[in-house]
Amino acid sequence: MAPVMSVTTALAADLVLDAHALLGEGAIWHARKNLLYWIDIDPGLVHLYDPVTGKDRTLSVGQPIGTIVPRARGGAVVALRDGFAALDLETGKLDLIADPEAHLTGNRFNDGKCDPRGRFWAGTLGRDPGALYRLDADLSVHRIFGEVKCSNGIVWSLDRKTMWYIDTGTGRVDALDYDDATGAVTNRRPLITIPPAEGHPDGSTLDAEGHLWVCLWDGGAVVCFDPATGKELRRVKLPVRKITSCAFGGPKLDTLYITTSRHGIGPEGDPQQPHAGGLFKCVPGVVGLPAPEFAG
Repeated sequence: MAPVMSVTTALAADLVLDAHALLGEGAIWHARKNLLYWIDIDPGLVHLYDPVTGKDRTLSVGQPIGTIVPRARGGAVVALRDGFAALDLETGKLDLIADPEAHLTGNRFNDGKCDPRGRFWAGTLGRDPGALYRLDADLSVHRIFGEVKCSNGIVWSLDRKTMWYIDTGTGRVDALDYDDATGAVTNRRPLITIPPAEGHPDGSTLDAEGHLWVCLWDGGAVVCFDPATGKELRRVKLPVRKITSCAFGGPKLDTLYITTSRHGIGPEGDPQQPHAGGLFKCVPGVVGLPAPEFAG
């Protein structure tokens, strides 16, 4: 289990939108539309940000939302308080697909992404222990494992043999053996441990060099790790504490977009972090990968 290692490159982030999101999350770049999708969990808002025009369009889904992914056939698929659903991005209409935790009234879905085959993975959190689920292209839902505290960042290695997963409550990034053909995962083991003083691992993404970028809730940073060694390669410092998700975007996939939260900050604001809840960006000198779309 690798600890956080010393920083080699320090980077800064610029404010893109002073959105004041209560709990910004779920950043994902839609390459075909050249839009950044992101969400504000508690008010149930989907954001569609166009970096060319600077316009940020919002849709309300009427309930807390955990994450969003583009759908290959059009629109998007989301993971909500009430389960997986298709979302029409023009009208805001929701069509429920499945709710694997309908019997748990205190839980909701949180972060998630599509794997290279277009299967949608997302996990839950709440009053009862959460779980990680996979929504396949045939719309069948599979429970992967339970006893999850706060399901978060999930990405796949370049060779499609490893899945990296974050349960924020453990303070770790875990690795699992991944079968690309079936979506099966086995052999879960700790990969990187984040000391509590550094923050808590939240959302994550992968760059084209195969390195992991991990957001630190209460850590004010996004940290890039080499998953082979656990060594910290780069660190993006932000002027806010609660960093939630990140995604490479832009026409060249060379811009790292970063969502944040103003959770715990009252209406009077916090003079030490006035842009908490904003959307930020950084050009870190590496490029990302196109985000897989849901295949169903």
